[in-house]
Amino acid sequence: MAKIFYYMQHLMGVGHVFRSMRIAQALVRQGHQVDFIYGGEPIPNFEVPGATIHYLPPLRGGSFTFKDMEMPNGKVADDGYRAKRTAKILEVFKTTKPDLVLTETFPLGRRQMRFELIPLLDAIKAEARSVKVISSIRDILQENWKPSRYDEACELIQDQYTAVLVHGDRDFIGLETSFPPYDRIKNKLVYTGIVAPDAAQADEVTPEKCDVIVSVGGGVMGKELLMAAVDAKAKSSLKDANWLVAHGVNMDQATIDHLQQSVDEKTRLVPFVKNLRGVISGAKLSISRGGYNTVADIFRSGTRSIVVPLSDGIETEQLVRGEVLREKRLSGVVHPDHLSAETLAKEIDRVMALPIPDRGNINLDGAEQSARMIGLIAEGKPLPETALAR
Repeated sequence: MAKIFYYMQHLMGVGHVFRSMRIAQALVRQGHQVDFIYGGEPIPNFEVPGATIHYLPPLRGGSFTFKDMEMPNGKVADDGYRAKRTAKILEVFKTTKPDLVLTETFPLGRRQMRFELIPLLDAIKAEARSVKVISSIRDILQENWKPSRYDEACELIQDQYTAVLVHGDRDFIGLETSFPPYDRIKNKLVYTGIVAPDAAQADEVTPEKCDVIVSVGGGVMGKELLMAAVDAKAKSSLKDANWLVAHGVNMDQATIDHLQQSVDEKTRLVPFVKNLRGVISGAKLSISRGGYNTVADIFRSGTRSIVVPLSDGIETEQLVRGEVLREKRLSGVVHPDHLSAETLAKEIDRVMALPIPDRGNINLDGAEQSARMIGLIAEGKPLPETALAR
């Protein structure tokens, strides 16, 4: 049994939280002691039975400038607030004496958290005993970094990290697609498979039954997709089907009011569904964004799907994922620049006329495999060659 110090910070969306939660749960199931350091605002349905959760003073991405970290009251976190977080992290590290420290995303992202993670890395380096350090990342990274950022990340990985867990199937997409200096860290990369819900969870019976499920996560940037989907229904071959539209808990009231006036009697509007993957499994079609967790749910469900990647002019991850899905014919895709009721209705008809895509060769056992790799690294044992970067 290894002692694992698991650091996770979410800044806006919650996809990182649930991916980390699934991995932490697998670590507990495999007998490891997990101290989970949670740096964002608490969210519903987060639970890791058997682990110890250490909540830091919460931080989130800035409302106006993302790099300006905010406290829950909306004010930019000052040096004193940041110092409290750093002190808490170092205290937990010194108290728990872990065999392995895992930093979710950093240093291949989450650069805003350098103020507390560099002191942690320094503390690890100062230890007389050996402490392994690994990073945990999704399979597609944000692109278009400055050269100095790439240099900094690569140097940190080579100097202080034992390994980087890539939570993806390299036959679906390799990290080199979104990380230009791939060769500089290739020797540290370990592919785990996609962290998806297990089959039993995906098959859970849910009262929210429908033919078509439309979802946009929390809803912060889902307005255009929701509007297009509601208007596309009457124009599509699924106009007489039962639709469930989850508009997200953060959707503004004006948009919700507009949607309520636009839907027909066979369409239900809800803020969220508790078991989205179960709803997708029972539906004929899923229409959604193209984030990591949503696509993992789709892969596990065996359901036809259409994704409309998020594009805000800065984020690139979902656009890349959508292009891969389109090329491999694993999902219908509508580019956000071409989104309208007409284009979405046309894609609905095209997807429904095709067989359900065969996704059987995609590795979806990422949670359990991540936990196994973490255990092997913590114990200094060799990793299977099949998991290493080619």
